[in-house]
This record gives sequence, structure tokens and C-alpha cells, in this order.
Amino acid sequence: MLTKHGRCWLAGVAFAGALVASPPRPPEVFHTHERCFACHNQLAGPAGQDISFGFEWSATMMANSARDPYWQAGVRRETLDHPSAASAIEAECSICHMPMARYEAVLAGGQGRVFAHTKFDPGVRADRLAADGVSCSLCHQIAPEKLGTRESFVGRFVIAGATGGLRTAFGPVAVDAGRARIMSSSSGFRPTEAKHIRHSELCASCHTLLTHSLDAAGKPVGEFPEQVPYLEWLHSAYREAMSCQACHMPLVRGPAPIASVLVNLRDEVSRHSFPGGNFFLQRLLNRFRGELAVSALPAQLERSAEGTIEHLGREAARLTIEDAGVRENRLQAVIRIENLAGHKLPTAYPSRRAWLHVKVSDAGGRILFESGALNPDGSIQGNDNDLDPRRYEQHYEEINSPEQVQIYEAIMGDPSGVPTTGLLTAVRYLKDNRLLPRGFDKSSAEKEVAVWGTAVGDRNFIGGSDRVRLAIKLPGEQGSVRIEVALWYQPVAYRWAANLSEYQAFEPQRIWRYFRLLAQGSAVKLAQAVLVR
Repeated sequence: MLTKHGRCWLAGVAFAGALVASPPRPPEVFHTHERCFACHNQLAGPAGQDISFGFEWSATMMANSARDPYWQAGVRRETLDHPSAASAIEAECSICHMPMARYEAVLAGGQGRVFAHTKFDPGVRADRLAADGVSCSLCHQIAPEKLGTRESFVGRFVIAGATGGLRTAFGPVAVDAGRARIMSSSSGFRPTEAKHIRHSELCASCHTLLTHSLDAAGKPVGEFPEQVPYLEWLHSAYREAMSCQACHMPLVRGPAPIASVLVNLRDEVSRHSFPGGNFFLQRLLNRFRGELAVSALPAQLERSAEGTIEHLGREAARLTIEDAGVRENRLQAVIRIENLAGHKLPTAYPSRRAWLHVKVSDAGGRILFESGALNPDGSIQGNDNDLDPRRYEQHYEEINSPEQVQIYEAIMGDPSGVPTTGLLTAVRYLKDNRLLPRGFDKSSAEKEVAVWGTAVGDRNFIGGSDRVRLAIKLPGEQGSVRIEVALWYQPVAYRWAANLSEYQAFEPQRIWRYFRLLAQGSAVKLAQAVLVR
């Protein structure tokens, strides 16, 4: 019979054996942003402007992808709609919004998780990686292998391996040996020149999302193009002219530094401001920064939101009013809407919409006709879908009634053909008349980027522009009339937010509360035109 000491000895042997037999700890592939900020902040451009990579990045949606309360609400909604697939849904949704935490989890034999990390506990490495969103050491470690192929879409990029104890950090320029040694010793990364870091295919790996539609039992029933701006760009004239980075990482004009240590001025330095289309979420993050564990300073977020709005106003669209005249109390005119972007407008996540607000008034300012006014609650006056989730506005070639609103949007349909805002419930688009980029041929477009609905047959809805006729009956004889047309844009459409209110869970209820509080600032004007006749 074993003595007490014998049992302890045997237990000790077993424990030691378990330690010896256990697999090695998975390597730490990523650093959070603090390691990079030490040298890549405090940067000034030729005019003295702050171009600090870290300062600008920290207020972007890239940095805050995991904190995004709208995304969190969407993930929760999908897990409630498809409970049997909840863990798979979290794993899929973590790929691009919590990519570093997810990547290391998979290396350790696990899978990505979302809600396990949303407390963002600084004492937990996985939480720190999750909170860092799409960070420096993620993008700069993506290798060129497979980029631009379907195998790389939905976040299936390849992370470069380590050699000689150092990981690879790709950049667009060569770094001399002295500066490379400083970076390697301070960060564990070897700077390596690589041209792919400035190619659209790099961005495509996370911004091309082909999701799997699920049936009531949580089984896949098909593939759905949730967001495909890269494929839209690929089918446009811009593929030969401009990359994603050309617009979303604008170049500094003139020589500028890329590091604050041993400063060396370089040409064509890319800013890390990432202007896109989500000013509303940036302001929402700022307003509720305490609840959302936001680390960027208020001034940073407001500057970034303002930069996004300026970018949209400058680069998104142009409006003109043509062939206007009044005859026999009827106003006739043509509105020309030009898409200046290298993809559809709006693009990416299908909650985004743009629309025409048309207003006609007499010489005294009295409104004679109005279509598409924004309501204080964020809905559009006269929009069928905002009034009834089972209906939606068709694409119009002519507007002759206040009840007709020209909305450029994607309306998803469930297996019964009913409009839905559930990404994994959707099996096809019922309508997609988002403005096409220049050079886009809708007749030859692949299914993933196709036009859907009545816009298919509209001969004035073409690559780069749309023309909409106005045919408005005026109330009696008028002197001069003033025609005002504006193209508005809303990143989170009212219906998409309102549908989340039906889910009695923390995240959907939170975003519905946020939306209602900030609804009046949920949209901005992209372009406008005024004409008096």
C-alpha cells in the first residue's frame, strides 16, 4: 500500500510528465499598437500638419472595429436568429473585426469568439488583441500569397512566418540596415520592402465578404455577396487607374517622415487616416466613449469624423440639373447624378443608402413640391421601407409625386422574397441600384456585383451616372421657381436600426438607443445643385 508520501511522489511524477508532454505554447504573432506608436507618432508633414500614423489610425473604424456597437448588435442578432450556428457565426464575424485575437486562437487550436472579448480586459492578451481591431502588426504582416484570389477573400489572408527569431513587417519602401536594426531590436519585426502593401488586393482580403445563407436549422443554403467593393472596382475603369489606397490612404504632398527616430524624409508617404463612409459610427463612438471603452481622444475622433465627411463631399458624387423648364404649369427637368468613387455608391455593408431630396419652391420661398426629406428620427419621408419593413421603394426613371423617392440602396430578400436586414437570412438582392462606378458595364457584370430590380432596364442608369426625370405639376401659374436637389447619404439606414429593436438583448437594444439619440446626425449631404427657372 502506498504511503501518503508515495502518493504525493507519484502525483508529482504525473504532473511533471504532463508538463513535458504538453505541446509548446503557440507563438505570439502580433503586437498591439503601442509598440508601433513609439516610433511612428509625432510626425509632421511639409506644412507642419500632424500626419502621425498612430494618432490618425486610432480614431478610424479600423482601430475601433471590435468596439463598433452596430457590428456587435448585428452579430448578436444573427446568433439569435440562428442559435444552432451561434459559435460558427461568432467565429466567422471575428475574422475581420477581431482578426488578431481570432488568428492566435486558431493557432492554439481554438476558434474566433466575439462576446468573450467585448469586456476588453487589459489583463487578458486575447482581449487586448481584440480591442486593437485591424492594427499595424496585422496588415503589415499580410504576405502577397493568394491576394486577389477567392481563396484570400473573407479574411483568408496569409500571415508571413518568422525567420531568425524575427517576424516580417512589410512596407512600401526599403529601410537601411541601421534603421532596420533599431526596429528589429525594439519590436521583433524586420522591415521588408514589398509592393503588394499598396495594392488593392491587400484590402480585398477583408473587404470581400461572401457569407453563407442559413436556413431555419442553421444549415448553409447558399452563398451571398454581403459586401464586395473590390469586385465592383475590378469591374470598373478604376482598376487601371487607382488603387484602394490611393483614396483611402491619401499621399502626403511633399517629402515627409515615416518614423520619429533618425528622421529620414521620403516621397509618397501614405497617411493612415482611412477615410471611408462611417462618420456616424465615429461620432457615436465619441458620444458614448465611456460605455464602449474607446481609447482614442475626443478630438481625434471628431477630427476623423470631419475628415470622413470632407472626403465624402469631395470624392463621392456630383449633381447637375439639366434641361429645366416650366410649360403649362408643369416643371420638367433632368437630374444627373455622377458617381466619382471607384466602386458602387454607396458600397460595402448593405445598411448604407443614398437618396435624392428634391424641393421646388416659388419666388417667395413657399414649397410647391418635395420628395425625400429626412425626418428627425432618421427615416426618409415617403420611403416605403421605412414605413413598412415588408415594402421598399422601386428604382425610378421619373419622379412626379412626393411619394416617389429615388433611393440608391441594396434591399436583401429572404427565401420567400420578403425584404430582410438579416445577413444570414438573405439569399438574394431584391433591389440593387447603387450608383455604378465609371466603366462599369451592367450587362456583363458577374452575379456578385450585378444590378437588381428595375434599374436593370433603365438605359440612363449606366456606369458612372444616372439620370432621373422630374415631371411635376405645379399649383397654378408661377413666376420663377427654384429647384433644389441634394444627394444624401446615411451609413446606417433607419430600417436597419429599427429592425434591431425587436431583439431583446443588450447589444441590439443599445444600438437602437444610440441611433434614436443621434438620428438627426445620421446622414450627410454628398452633393447638391440649385437652379432657378
